[in-house]
Amino acid sequence: MSYFFVLGKTVPLPIIVINMNLESIVRKNIFNLKPYSSARDEFKGEASVYLDANESPYNLHYNRYPDPLQERLKERISRIKKINPAQIFLGNGSDEAIDLIFRIFCEPAEDNVVAIEPTYGMYKVCADINNVGYKKVLLDENFQLDAEPILAAADKHTKVIFLCSPNNPSGNLLNRSEMRKVVERFSGIVIIDEAYIDFSSEPSWLNDLDKYENLIILHTFSKAWGLASLRCGMAFASEEIIALFNKVKYPYNLSTLVQQTVLEQLSAGDTCKTEWVSQILKERKPLIAALKTLPVVEKVYPSDANFLLAKVNDANGIYKKLVENGVIVRNRNSISLCGNCLRITVGTKEENETLIDSLKMLK
Repeated sequence: MSYFFVLGKTVPLPIIVINMNLESIVRKNIFNLKPYSSARDEFKGEASVYLDANESPYNLHYNRYPDPLQERLKERISRIKKINPAQIFLGNGSDEAIDLIFRIFCEPAEDNVVAIEPTYGMYKVCADINNVGYKKVLLDENFQLDAEPILAAADKHTKVIFLCSPNNPSGNLLNRSEMRKVVERFSGIVIIDEAYIDFSSEPSWLNDLDKYENLIILHTFSKAWGLASLRCGMAFASEEIIALFNKVKYPYNLSTLVQQTVLEQLSAGDTCKTEWVSQILKERKPLIAALKTLPVVEKVYPSDANFLLAKVNDANGIYKKLVENGVIVRNRNSISLCGNCLRITVGTKEENETLIDSLKMLK
């Protein structure tokens, strides 16, 4: 439970969703699971001699197992995100958190999830890996959300609903009021994937996290923080849900090198990230304008992310020509509602100009 102050008194924040029984949503074997207890779980603190984990005494700095719960890193993140450290899970990219959601909440060959379409492809991949049903609900022609079809698609075996905002590959924020309807009316778990939220003008759903006990929010260090190679993703939820994540995850899922490097990046707060985001947003505007002038481009969709979805006259042919010129974009032609669309990441001024020059040569 979180608290706020009213007239000098401590008052608990209201929980909006009151009908969710977490035990009934979690797989029974997971709820009853006794997690693996590592040496670093059983002893916390500093000592002069470590003989408990069968580690080598040689090759100092690399010979010791990492902190399994990444406590120093979570403390730093909590100050930036203004979230209780106990409400933070850190994984090997957001993909680990996504996979754990299926393993915690969805009984294989029995349960299902509902997701918007088109959206991030790993939701379905994880569903298929875990043998969980995957129901797609199409967005409208503007890639916008209507809560009613989402809620109507859910049945008694639907444990999770996935919403990605800003969405991938469309780049737009989903309608917040429609998202709120889903969160408040669905009795299972709702995932809001905010991998691109730093590029948006709207606030994160983290501000609403303690209002909704069924909400899990995903963030990442791969995009705005420029740390994609480190593979460090974040999930934020109630302490009870995060405890389930920690119970199921592999003991040492983030290496010491990853934890230390992210900590170093965060040592100056979010100054670098803010500067990088500002520069990307500055470059996004002229890139949109330049794309709209090209004969091969039919439409550029509005974007709240660090990429653009552009409809062109021949996605397959243009993609091939760009590859030949050493310019790589993402061909989304085969994705629902994205016929003849290319997804273009906003690069540096020079990279964007190279892309535009290559497209100018095409007809």
